[in-house]
Formats: sequence, structure tokens, C-alpha cells
Amino acid sequence: MMPFANSAEGLTALQIEQSRRKYGSNQLTKKKRRGFFSQYIQSFGDPIIKVLLAALAINIIFMFRNFDWYESVGIAIAVFLATFVSTLSEYGSESAFAKLQEEAANVRCRVRRASSVIEVPVADVVTGDIVLLQAGDRIPADGILIEGFVKIDQSALNGESREVSKLSGYDNDKIDFLSRSHLFRGSIVCSGEGVIRVLKVGDETFYGRLACEVQEETRESPLKVRLGQLAKTLSRLGYIAAALVAFADMFLFIFIQNRMNLNGLLLNPQVLFEQILHALTLAITVVVVAVPEGLPMMITVVLSSNMRRMLKDNVLVRKLVGIETSGSLNILFTDKTGTLTRGRMEVTHFITGDNTEYKSVDKLKRNKALWEVVEMSCYFNNESIISGSRVIGGNATDRALMKYVMPSTPTIRSGYKRIQSVLFDSSRKFSAAHIALPDNVRTAAKREFVLVKGAPERLIPFCTRYFDQNGQVRPLPGRLHLEKKIKELAVNAVRVLALAVSDTPVDENGNFSRLILVGLAGIRDEVRPEARAAVQQVCRAGIQVVLITGDNLETAAAIAKETGLIKNGSNGVINSEQLASLSDSEVKKILPKLRVVARALPTDKSRLVRLSQEVGLVAGMTGDGINDAPALKKADVGFSMGSGTEVAKEAGDIVILDDNIASIAKAVLYGRTIFKSIRKFIIFQLTMNLCAVGISVIGPFIGIDTPVTVIQMLWINIIMDTLAGLAFAGEPPLDEYMFEPPKKRGEPVLNRYMLHQILCTGSFTVILLVLFLKVPHMRLLFRYASDNRYYMTAFFAFFIFAGVFNSFNARTYRLNLLSHIKKNVSFIFIMTMVSVVQLLMIYYGGSLFRTAGLTFSELRTVFMIAFIVIPADCIRKLILRLYGRKGTL
Repeated sequence: MMPFANSAEGLTALQIEQSRRKYGSNQLTKKKRRGFFSQYIQSFGDPIIKVLLAALAINIIFMFRNFDWYESVGIAIAVFLATFVSTLSEYGSESAFAKLQEEAANVRCRVRRASSVIEVPVADVVTGDIVLLQAGDRIPADGILIEGFVKIDQSALNGESREVSKLSGYDNDKIDFLSRSHLFRGSIVCSGEGVIRVLKVGDETFYGRLACEVQEETRESPLKVRLGQLAKTLSRLGYIAAALVAFADMFLFIFIQNRMNLNGLLLNPQVLFEQILHALTLAITVVVVAVPEGLPMMITVVLSSNMRRMLKDNVLVRKLVGIETSGSLNILFTDKTGTLTRGRMEVTHFITGDNTEYKSVDKLKRNKALWEVVEMSCYFNNESIISGSRVIGGNATDRALMKYVMPSTPTIRSGYKRIQSVLFDSSRKFSAAHIALPDNVRTAAKREFVLVKGAPERLIPFCTRYFDQNGQVRPLPGRLHLEKKIKELAVNAVRVLALAVSDTPVDENGNFSRLILVGLAGIRDEVRPEARAAVQQVCRAGIQVVLITGDNLETAAAIAKETGLIKNGSNGVINSEQLASLSDSEVKKILPKLRVVARALPTDKSRLVRLSQEVGLVAGMTGDGINDAPALKKADVGFSMGSGTEVAKEAGDIVILDDNIASIAKAVLYGRTIFKSIRKFIIFQLTMNLCAVGISVIGPFIGIDTPVTVIQMLWINIIMDTLAGLAFAGEPPLDEYMFEPPKKRGEPVLNRYMLHQILCTGSFTVILLVLFLKVPHMRLLFRYASDNRYYMTAFFAFFIFAGVFNSFNARTYRLNLLSHIKKNVSFIFIMTMVSVVQLLMIYYGGSLFRTAGLTFSELRTVFMIAFIVIPADCIRKLILRLYGRKGTL
């Protein structure tokens, strides 16, 4: 025990310094945030970036004979932009998150130091401090209550929504959540006032230990797994293509150009060596051209741009890959309070003694005399108070009743004073308030009231009369109809409270007689209006939604039915005790049918996430409490709530600023849109790569050594990498994506439909390019020149415009290529600018781009030939549909 532990006057400045040196500060140790440069270096670990770096190294080392600095610079720029933009976006997102944490750290608390009360930041609290608490305060450190009585909400720590009473004088209690005196950092004071002595601060608190645990690394995201597979696939294809090109080049040299004169080659090894080097150079060129250097940057751009869009929809993305992972979810574990419900208790029903039900407070107010009694019952028999426009103090039930009458003009209650009260206790199940008018006030109204509220089963047996709509007291017409109504409301997760008036004083023992029933107040945490539609949307997307809540089985099932998670019956509804009795293998068997876990413990959440991942599912978890942090961290994507604890936000990948499941549905939609955008870009880029590699390989065999010059290839790379990446990054989120099943975690980026389009469209375009170069009649369409400059200009223009038209083929599987194109203005703008720049190159490129000005007729011919790729791809799509293989991304 500390030498200053019994100092009720508080610590002196010297004692504060001694305590801080011995026990540490109240700051939580955070994983050191990586600097910008450190994050930038780490971004080079991306699998596609590694392939690009290897290609760049090969290009520099082996192409010393004819150093192709254009290609090398192009790859270097692509790598730099992809890594830099990715780091910048994620670093900026972390900065925004750090700002949220700073705001949370600025919370202050009242402490007694050197016999005076001062306000200090939570981080300045030390072991031994005397902290003063009142309703609404968040407890700054672990400690013991030494004065007063408070009710504490510990749900953020242990998931138990029930408020817990804490009393002073139990110093020897076991230190856990059931303790009668110990309080824990992160809990909230709901009502009462008290003083605590701080026993543990910072990382030594329960809150702090949990905060340290959630800073561990998690498994790779589905996108990183898929990109790793894609990198391997592209590398293999590049090596195979390079080997074929090298073999073809040597075959051409040995068997055609030298007419199989092997002896001559052996006698002249220098020529043979130079040809081998030429073949290797050509092979390396193919590898470099085949590598999609624009892919990492496109992924970064599409993630970053959608991150900004999502922020407008109340979704703060902390980790860029979390967006795409949201679109891959198979199962989503969600809590109830604040996510499916509004997160606050409200009076939703009021039933009078004659079974008249009011679902609207405005209708009840029309019965003025009755409303006055209701108003006084809710206002005076209440531990909460009105402060400005807010209701503070009391428990959730008291605050709901006070809010119910708060907007009213307090005319009738203005003169009454509460002269005595009996506070609510769970053992008594009621509270009472004796109110009266002062003796000097003359009024026709009744001078005294004893207002009683409590559990219906406690009060209704003593009710013999009730207030009718006119405020008149009448005999109560039986109780069966009221009991039936209470059962109906309980099934719908509505908690019922009875309000009554007693003619005689009420003591703490509850000796009631002849109570007058004011009515039954139905209180519940209302389901969000948009929750049902959002849940249906998520379920329709093939994502299994499981409600995990600390509520009892009946309440959880009622909320699940209202939101559409379950239909009739209780299939898929279990409680924590039943879950604990099942082995891991048994849980895995029932997992596909699981819909609700009631009375859930924090360990249940982590266990369910782990088992889901073990059976190959991509698991999402929502949470706001400290107790949710381990599960949020373990999940593939953790959705922490904006109103939640700092530890929960630290553990999550995405922060839902409005605590709304509808925002989670938007995150899923954005994630799916991003993956589709990536696939569209890959179709376009690999199709262009196939064309570039194909014509570069075939060109020498048909008598054209350089069908595309190095500088032209650089422009082609800019189009198919940088500009196309920006164009496809703006693809809009479409509701139809939420009708598709989620992608499997290990599903490759390249699917059969994509390969079909790349091979068919790419091969067809290569054939067109070859025909353009070799068909004699084609040359007659363009002016004659001894150096073929008009003809080769037309070929260059044809290659570019064919690529532009292929971009329209790539962006949709529909026959209508302009579908939803108005929602992607950047695509229209970029492709228009590519065409404009290409026209400028034709007329002003000169010898640099090997171009010469074409006539309008020649230009029109190029457009018409290039346009053929659109009807050709439409025919491909129609053939697929005829065979029942309608493509999808």
C-alpha cells in the first residue's frame, strides 16, 4: 500500500511526482506509429511491386547493349507513384484517426489535490489520486470507491448491459467486475456521486492491458492473398512468353536466315553469341512489357478515391485494404445497441387502465388531465434531471421517461416539490416520490401525490382504480387484459413499467393499498428505421449476419425478428451458455445456421471469429466496447463504432461514424465495387499487353522489325497503365453488386470470364493489327511515301484507338457499353483526352513519334477499322449468352 494512500485531502505535488515515477503515468502505451518513410518502405512488400522491381532490375542489368531508358523510367515512375500514393492515403487516414484519439485524450476529470479540487486531463491522473465522480463521467483509472454511491455502466468492458451499483466500504472485495467497490477505467457513471482512490493507471488498468493486446498483427487481407496469386500467375506467363520469344528468335536466325548452316555459326561464335544476346534481350523486353506496372497504382488510386467517398457516407477507413475486404465478407457478427437499434431507450407505448394504447405522445397530450398525471409521474419520480436541452443522470429507464415529458410546458408541475422519495432497488422493484404543493399556494388541484413506478408484477396486483382519458378516477375493469398486453410487448423486446398514484404514504417495504393506475409505459431501444432494409441488403448479398448481444434470449430474438434476421420460431438462436457447451467442431457444424447469440461474453466473439476463419470464411465484426477489441482485431475486417471506446477504434479497420448497420452495407458495396474496378482494369491492361507483346513478337516474322517504336510504346504504357487506372477508379457502386454472392477468400483475381475476354479480344485485335500491316489493299487506303510514314502513322493511330474502344468493352459485361457511364465522368474525360492527345501526336509528333499528318479520309478509315473491336466483342458476349454463360466480374 502506498504511504499516501489514506490521504483524503489528496496528493501533494511531491507525492504526485513520486507516484508517477514509481507507478507510471495514465497514458496508454501505443504501438509506435510508423513514420511516413517507414510506411513507404513497407509498401514495397506488395507482391505486384516485387514483380515490377524484378523487371526493372532485369531491364537495367541485361539491356546494357541498347539501354531502353524509356521503359525503365516508365516502370520506376509507376512503382514510385503506386507506393507513394498508397502511403500518403493510409498515412493521411491514420492522421485523421490520431486526431480522433487526441480529442478523446483531452477529456478532463475532477481530482482532489492538496485539499483543493481541480480539473486535470485524464492522462495526468496518478496512482493514489482522489477522483470525484458524478453522473455522466467516464472513470479515468482503476480504483476503489471510498465515498458515496454510484451506478456504473460497465458494458464497454464486459459486454453486460445491466447497470451495476457500487458502494463504499468494501476494500477487501475481490478485484473483478462483480466487486461492490472496485471501479474500472472506461466505465461510465450513470447516476449518483462518489469519490474513488486510484489504484492502477495506464497499462496496468484492465482497459490498458486489453489495449496492449489488440496491437498485434492480423492475417493477410483477401486482396493481398489474391494479388500474390496474380503476381505468380503473371510471372509464369511472362517467363513462358519470354522463353517462346527467345526460341522463336533463335529459330528464325538459325533455320531461316542462315538456312540451317550450323557449321558456319560454329566457326563464327561471335555472331552466334550476339544472336543469343539478342534473343535474351528480346525475351526480357517481353517480360517487361507483359508486367502490368499500372496495376498497383490503379489499386491504390481506386482505394484512395473510394476512401474519400466513403467518408461522406460516415465510414472512416483506417486501413485501405479494409475497403476491399468488406466486399469479400462471408459472415458479419454485429452487436445490437446503436448498430441495429438507436442506442437509446425511448417510451414507445403508453397503455391506460381501460386498455387504450397510445403509440404517439402527441395523441396522449390531447387528453390534458390524464397527461398532467403522466407528466408528474415521469418528472418527479425520477433520478435524472434536465440540464439545458439534455437529460443527465439516472439510469436508462429514468432518462427515457424524462425525455418523454421533457418537451412539455411544465405548468402543472411547476408548483410541486418532492418532499420525500424511495429510490429504486432491484430487490424492491419499485420507486416512489411524495410530492406536495407549498402551504401558501392556493389551488383547486390536489395538494399531495405519492407517485409510484415499478415492475408491473409488483404494482398491478394492488391497483383497484385507474385514471381515464379525462383524468377521472374509475374502477379498474380487471387485470387480465393488462397482463396479456404486457406479454405481447415483452415478445417484441419492449420493457413495461407501471406508473401509479397512492393515496397513502409508501415506505421502503412497499406496503401498498388501493393504488390508482396511471398507465403502463412501454420502453425499448427502438430499431433504426433503416436497419431492416440494411440487414436484408447484406443478407441478399450472401453475407450471413449473426447478432451477438448481452441481452436475454427473448429480447435478442425479438430484435432479430424485427430486423429480418430470423423469421418465425427460434432456429439459429442460442445463448452463451449453450455455445460454451459445444465443442469447436460442433460450433462449426451449426455455424451456417447461426443467427443470434444471446447473453454473449467477449470470449464468445473471438471464438466465433476464429472458427469462421478456420472454415475458410472472411469474417467481419462490429463493436464499440473495450471487450470487443480482441474480436475486432482478430476479424478480417473490424467495424468499430464512432461512439465507441478508443481501444475499439484502435482495433478496428473501419470506423462507422454514425454507428449504423446501413453504413456497413455501404462499406460492403464499396468493397465489391473496388474489386470489380480492379478486374475491369486488369481486363483492359492485359488485353493491351497481349496486343503489344503479340505485335512485337510477330512483327519481325512478317518483315516489320519495329511495328511500334520505343517512344510509341512508352505512350501506350502511359495509356494502359496510368490513365486507364484513373479512368477505371471512378466506376460507380451499383446496387446490383449486392445481389451477388461474396467472393471466396482464395478466389483468383483472374476468373474464366476475364481470361476469355482477354484472350478473345486481345487475339482478335492482334489479328487486326497483323492484317493492317500485311494486307496489300490496306496500303492503298493511305498515301504513298517511300518511308511509309503515313502508313505507319495510321498503324500507330489504329493501335491507340483500338485500345480506347477496348476500354469500353472492358468496363461492362453488358451489350450496352454506355450503361451507367454518366456516373463515371472521369472515364469519359480521360478517354476523350487520350484521343485528343493522340490526334495532336499524329499532326505534331513528327520524327519523335514517327508520325505524319493524315487526311480526314485516312483518319476516318483508321477510326472505322479500330471500331471493329466493339461489334466483335459484342458477338463474343452474345455467343456466351447463347450457351448460358453470361459473364460477370
